[in-house]
Amino acid sequence: MKFRRIGAAAAAATLALGLAACGGSDDGGDKLKIGIKYDQPGLGLKEGNEYTGFDVKVAEYVAEKLGTSEDDIEWVQAPSAQRETLLETGQVDMIVATYSITDSRKEKVSFAGPYFIAGQDLLVRADDDSITGPDSLDGKRLCSVSGSTSAQTVQEEVPGVNLQEFGTYSECVSALQSGAVDALTTDDTILAGYAAQPQYEGQLKVVGNSFTEELYGIGIQKGDVEKCEQINEAITEMIDSGDWQTAFDETLGTADFVPGPGNPPEPEPCS
Repeated sequence: MKFRRIGAAAAAATLALGLAACGGSDDGGDKLKIGIKYDQPGLGLKEGNEYTGFDVKVAEYVAEKLGTSEDDIEWVQAPSAQRETLLETGQVDMIVATYSITDSRKEKVSFAGPYFIAGQDLLVRADDDSITGPDSLDGKRLCSVSGSTSAQTVQEEVPGVNLQEFGTYSECVSALQSGAVDALTTDDTILAGYAAQPQYEGQLKVVGNSFTEELYGIGIQKGDVEKCEQINEAITEMIDSGDWQTAFDETLGTADFVPGPGNPPEPEPCS
């Protein structure tokens, strides 16, 4: 994979621009507000005053390259349904929260990245070799969250699946562990995050046969090309330096989850 490299002068200019544009400061007076998920293990998880996960590490790396230290980040909860509103109203400066780049979302916000390519997959018990993908779900009990596109996709593809919809993915994971359901479906990154939790160590596994493509981007206010280019340079440097792989290994990689095709991705041109 080829990556653009910037010289020392360009890098300095980029950091200076980022500092001005994103609110970072030497005296720590301003905060960079970053939206993340609070309830996705391995990606964005808030436990007390601690924030962990791959999205968090990506956000911290980008913030640092834009001139904002970790201590000057203000984390903001960004539920899926509120992400566009948070950006449009200026409640956050950027969002790093399993935020798939789609044409409909581009009508309201802009995206830097992608920084990861995910795909819908299945989570099963570690000793279950009968489920290898959607085509082996006929007659199986499949769990997903009520109204999710993940559940609808599988139901359309496998009409014979016994779909059981719960309120949260955590409920689905508990049902899977207890044997009440046979599989759980959503993005492979989210599944890997649950499998990596200490209480499920060695008990659950991601099938590893994704059947959709989700490009995770960093959401910013619509039309901010300058910030998009700054973030893309930070993502490229994170990948090129090996820090992207380290961040992945320390979070989602702990569940023996292997990134799918196209990872790490090359950021798309800003527009």
